[in-house]
Amino acid sequence: MSVKIKVNPLSVEEYLEGELHSDMKHEMVSGQAYAMVGASNIHNLLALTVAGMLRQHLKGSPCRTFMSDMKVRVGDDFYYPDLVVTCRPATGTYYYVTDPVLIVEVLSPTTERQDRLEKRLAYQHLPNLREYVLIAQNKMQVEVHRRIEDGWEIERCGERDDLRLESVDLTIPLTEIYQDVMNVP
Repeated sequence: MSVKIKVNPLSVEEYLEGELHSDMKHEMVSGQAYAMVGASNIHNLLALTVAGMLRQHLKGSPCRTFMSDMKVRVGDDFYYPDLVVTCRPATGTYYYVTDPVLIVEVLSPTTERQDRLEKRLAYQHLPNLREYVLIAQNKMQVEVHRRIEDGWEIERCGERDDLRLESVDLTIPLTEIYQDVMNVP
């Protein structure tokens, strides 16, 4: 015997209210909420290292760096990137941003495909986003998707390279990003 279940998409208001009272984070795509899984210690160290560098660099500027508990709203969808930088004053939405200039994701085996495809394509609809950065966990490699005049370009950085974040005018050697996780001198 087959069973039919009606699935009603969540409204933005229902989702946001639910997140305020939930014990776990959920991303929302097309009206459906998806639970977020935990991250490895390497994932956390990489995100924290870059967040610290961004925070220090942006101190005193109008830009603010947020870590993994800040949502990014793209239309009626909501994502939790590892890092997000916005340079506009707060508009009364304290639980999400809509105008980031920089988004950083540390790649995990379980989320890499989503980060590279679904999230990248969604984020590229944000008019103020200038760079989307993907940081590998298992090797010293960073990929920057950068908005250019007529579309997007990709810059890949390896262990001897520096990460250039044009959106916030910051350059970081990859050896500094990975020093706590790859035993880089």
